[in-house]
Amino acid sequence: MSETTPYPYRFERTATIGALRDRHGELEAGTDTGEKVSVAGRVMTMREHGKVAFADLVDASGRIQLFAQQDVLGEAGMAGFIQVGVGDIVGVEGEVAMTRRGELSVKIASITVLAPCTRPLPEKWHGMSDVEVRYRQRYLDMIANPVPGRVLEARSRANAAIRGFFDDRGFLEVETPLLQPIAGGAVARPFTTHHNALGIDLYLRVAPELYLKRLLIGGAERVYELNRSFRNEGVSTRHNPEFTMLEAYEAYVDFNDTMTLVEELVLAIAAAVGTEKRLEGPFRRITMFEAITEATDRDLETPWRNDDGDAIRKHADELGVTVESTWSSGKVLFEIYEMRVEKDLAEPTFIVGMPKDVSPLAKDHRSIPSFTEHADLVIGGVEIAPIYSELNDPEEQRRRFEQQSAARAGGQQETLLPDEDFLDALAYGMPPAGGFGLGVDRLLMFLLDLVSIREVIMFPTLKPEA
Repeated sequence: MSETTPYPYRFERTATIGALRDRHGELEAGTDTGEKVSVAGRVMTMREHGKVAFADLVDASGRIQLFAQQDVLGEAGMAGFIQVGVGDIVGVEGEVAMTRRGELSVKIASITVLAPCTRPLPEKWHGMSDVEVRYRQRYLDMIANPVPGRVLEARSRANAAIRGFFDDRGFLEVETPLLQPIAGGAVARPFTTHHNALGIDLYLRVAPELYLKRLLIGGAERVYELNRSFRNEGVSTRHNPEFTMLEAYEAYVDFNDTMTLVEELVLAIAAAVGTEKRLEGPFRRITMFEAITEATDRDLETPWRNDDGDAIRKHADELGVTVESTWSSGKVLFEIYEMRVEKDLAEPTFIVGMPKDVSPLAKDHRSIPSFTEHADLVIGGVEIAPIYSELNDPEEQRRRFEQQSAARAGGQQETLLPDEDFLDALAYGMPPAGGFGLGVDRLLMFLLDLVSIREVIMFPTLKPEA
């Protein structure tokens, strides 16, 4: 290839812009350092003033001024510098200096275009009202908007904090199948695909739960997976069909111990991300009934303990909560909680105990009839993590699966599909265990004070353009 190609193979960079700012950011105005460097990045502005010209260069670590002088470059070199386009990626050699106006700069000795920008960068990017354009062209969003870069860094720190947290506690990071013969482990609608060689339908996982429990049965005692899961459901500010979830299971503990573990984990992630949100433990723990009473001034625990489903439905109607005639009392109660309570729980709160018929994988509650030891951590009005005392009785698990199948036959689509292989595995014995799933995207939304899950997923699922 010709040496004059506009797309060189490499450029020998000796410093990042951030490193130069760390070393020389406090120089007095008008100071030359004598340090010769090679830097590279994207040109964001170009300003010509007679026999001098200035440009702003940006790399992943920061921004610095380029200072070109005709006395140094000559007329041809100066003309070449001015011809560099806004958006071009360039390599620059020169001396680091602080200008008389106090701007850290590189005095240009030479400049090489490494990749020309052949389309104009968007103008007034921050004022654009069509956020979907930002999501479709995330690369442009990253060039012009500091938020995506901040999210990328925060997610990287969060992932590192998660792995460090579990490594310190003796957990094993594991991998379980994305393609599963049964979409189990969560109440959700799956994506379906077909494996031609085997001639079978498979499902993108909605959750890794049942496979992680198989590992407990096999003898692993502390496991976690930072995973991608998929749900063929609606898109909203809190939902994306593809998302990041953390699941972890620990043998010989219950949901009380796991709530403490989740609280410590959330605080560790918050510290790593560097959020301005104020998070302090211990997080509040209240029952669903207490939460409903605080939000609506209504006692639903008495009719629940008296098995008075009509009274619970009446409360729902009076509270303006729409329910289906086929729904069980537990489903109605849960709908009241979701519609009238959850969104107003701003401070980190564990809602301790869930109706059995909406929680088919958790053990029976030890003090509330027809409830399970299933707690939800809610932060900023959003459910962040469900936490279980894991059900390990194979006969009871079979009954729960059968109840879910009956509910599906009765018209409820949000039910759990039975998994015979998992039931067979449970028959070999799974130790008592606590487990949880944490929505990483939702937690990052809260920590970074962003209003949509699409802001924390770099390439969210979008409807195709016409």
